[in-house]
Amino acid sequence: MDNQMFSVDLSKPLVFQVGHLGEAYEEWVHQPIVTKETPRLFANGFIEFLTRTRWWAIPLIWLPVVCWSVSSSINNGIHPYHVAPTVIAGIFLWTLLEYSLHRFLFHIKTKSYWGNTLHYLIHGCHHKHPMDGLRLVFPPAVTAILLVPFWNLIKLLVSAPYSPAFFGGGLLGYVIYDCTHYYLHHGKPLKGLSYRLKRFHMNHHFRIQNMGFGITNTFWDRIFGTLPPKSGKKAS
Repeated sequence: MDNQMFSVDLSKPLVFQVGHLGEAYEEWVHQPIVTKETPRLFANGFIEFLTRTRWWAIPLIWLPVVCWSVSSSINNGIHPYHVAPTVIAGIFLWTLLEYSLHRFLFHIKTKSYWGNTLHYLIHGCHHKHPMDGLRLVFPPAVTAILLVPFWNLIKLLVSAPYSPAFFGGGLLGYVIYDCTHYYLHHGKPLKGLSYRLKRFHMNHHFRIQNMGFGITNTFWDRIFGTLPPKSGKKAS
């Protein structure tokens, strides 16, 4: 198939079409369609259902896990005064993961059929339809799978009594991230930190998409030099 001639039919399920765009995928996926309508990704109804998540499902499902994890460390004999900084350290680790995943995985450049397809599933669909309210947070099934290696990593980094609280902090950081991400797209802050974060994130979507990878903060963008220039010129 000639990739230069291929055109995506937005009225049909999208996932298995976008791979045919080849090298044209990068430009196509960063031309956003600003509508609150939810595009269909899969023909299969059950798989399609799994890709759609209401924002409130994230705290509803994961905050009890956070509480259980933190209480596990307390039950293992860790004093609450020690648990609190451990949770904060877990949140801090999440902010680095948030930045790193967004920069190095979510914005990886692809041109092969399966590369385009996987990227579209992971993050491309969000950039193509940034106001799709049902695909602004991670599906819980995907999160549950990713928590397995995250937990194993924490067990290597943190001693056993502290590791549940550290894990709980990281998971709490994720919950804050996903809820913040939804709010930045659909909330209407008028001033303060939330207003500045919304401008920062909308700038990433609509003006300079290869910079500004933080969602809940701009700390790591400042550390690693990916703050967008005020001129609006894209980084080379």
